[in-house]
Amino acid sequence: MPDKEFYVKFWGVRGSVPVSGRSTCEYGGNTPCLEIRCGERLLMLDAGSGAFLFGESLNDQPDGEVDVLFTHCHYDHIEGAPFFAPVHRRNWKIRYWSGHMFGTMTTAEMLKTYMRRPYFPVGPEIFCADASYHDFKSGEELDLGDGIVIKTTSLNHPDGAVGYRVEFDGRSICYVTDMEHTDSEPPQGLCDLVRDAGIMIYDAMYDDDEFHKYKGFGHSTWQEGARLSDKCGVDQYVAFHHQPCHDDLMLDAVGDKLEKFRPGSLLAREGDILRPKK
Repeated sequence: MPDKEFYVKFWGVRGSVPVSGRSTCEYGGNTPCLEIRCGERLLMLDAGSGAFLFGESLNDQPDGEVDVLFTHCHYDHIEGAPFFAPVHRRNWKIRYWSGHMFGTMTTAEMLKTYMRRPYFPVGPEIFCADASYHDFKSGEELDLGDGIVIKTTSLNHPDGAVGYRVEFDGRSICYVTDMEHTDSEPPQGLCDLVRDAGIMIYDAMYDDDEFHKYKGFGHSTWQEGARLSDKCGVDQYVAFHHQPCHDDLMLDAVGDKLEKFRPGSLLAREGDILRPKK
């Protein structure tokens, strides 16, 4: 029998703030949002500005369900949540998940706090979909049913963040964004999360040569992502969370260097679809 459908599609690959214009068309300018398809099930990891485009792609689907997993609640990862089209449709079920604020703020409180006046005109009560909110503690394993298992770990980021490993049909996709590495060895929890992953999507906002200027900002480098991939036996490494000031020409140059540094690695681009081999 053929493998069940399992892929990741990129709807937003930038960090910090969306950008637009001719100089960013190739890689895209939306902030983080991933679609992961597991057979008949649909996941969305983060709801940055790319969530708007993802929602528009579902306009021809009158009903459905989606699990939305947040890494954390900095604006670039949640700003598209109110504009994700299925939330405004009665025949959709949406399950929201977060674990970086366990014990301090619930997932429901997070969205309600973001969507409040004077910063936003209406709250989540305007959602028409059947929405439910779920909290977990980072490090826990989530069983979403239908053979989908989500493993989690804490990431080094201001206010906390969660890294995810989605396992389905014997394969895996890891999502590790907004993670600041240190001079010491990578945390054991992170290594365990990404070990032997089919695809690892990793925070690559900076270059090793400039990293010293941004310590404390909560991000990593494309070289560190490659080193982590080598250390943990990752099959395909994808550099993600591109700086908003990096235009296509600059990212092309990073891509060329990355290919030499770890052949087969890629820079994330909006619209790309990747399927893990393992």
